[in-house]
Amino acid sequence: MAAPPRHPYRFSRRDRDRLPRAEPLTGRVVAVTGAGRGIGRAVAARLAAAGAAVAIGDLDAELATETAGALGARPGGRLLGLSLDVTDTHSFDDFLRTVETRLGPIDVLINNAGIMWVGRFEEEPEEAALRQFDVNVHGVLRGMKLVIPGMRKRGRGHVVNIASAASKVAPAGEATYAATKHAVHGYSTAVRAELRGTGVHVSLVMPGVVDTELAVGTATGPTRRLTTEQVADAVLDVVLRPRFEVFVPRQVAALTRLAAVLPGRARDALHHLLVPDQLAALSALPDRSVRAAYEERTRTARLPEG
Repeated sequence: MAAPPRHPYRFSRRDRDRLPRAEPLTGRVVAVTGAGRGIGRAVAARLAAAGAAVAIGDLDAELATETAGALGARPGGRLLGLSLDVTDTHSFDDFLRTVETRLGPIDVLINNAGIMWVGRFEEEPEEAALRQFDVNVHGVLRGMKLVIPGMRKRGRGHVVNIASAASKVAPAGEATYAATKHAVHGYSTAVRAELRGTGVHVSLVMPGVVDTELAVGTATGPTRRLTTEQVADAVLDVVLRPRFEVFVPRQVAALTRLAAVLPGRARDALHHLLVPDQLAALSALPDRSVRAAYEERTRTARLPEG
């Protein structure tokens, strides 16, 4: 079996071509939430190309089926598209049971589904705030509570929570979103401590701003906007080599460590310099209709975007 590339977030073309042939995840079953589009779709594609049997869960059942069909059409693809509402325990449990019945015991759960509202904190509709906590926090907790007991009995398993750099920083204009990601970080830390020695791993993948519908109209600060493929590369790497915290890009890890030891004024200055101000970005948008349309859809049509 070929070893994974040393620099997983900057895969060369040779690395990308090698992974599908090496298929290091052959025999593993992976379930991905919010995988009909965006980061979730890219993650499903990358893990399937590495040999895993992948279940795509999405609230848009038709999209989940279409995505599984499109990705499964590739050589060696083994994908399953299923309806999943991460805010409903019965739906999540049914999703996991169906995956295990049709593909086998779940080796890896990727908690990816998430939504974001951007704006001044006092202007945020209560429904939008509650919805973010329901999807971003309770959806993750629900998945972990449902899948980990079986993993612990088998003595192996891995939960990868797609969090955000907002787990460590809090951009202006993303108060509730940042709070949800901080919550996921804290919960994952505590659960990881409880699982020590059981053979079950918990990981957090924390990307910066990614080019998805969730981030439309937002600023990236001094860093470049990430592609969904870069995040998928990071997920593949952490599945192959489990560890707790993975930042994308890696430089964010050093910045968060530096900020933690700086005195207050210096930390504030660093935050102002490096963390994007989403309120400023929102006010500079020539057309807010696309951002508004996304937020209205996630608030009323109940379609989580990963």
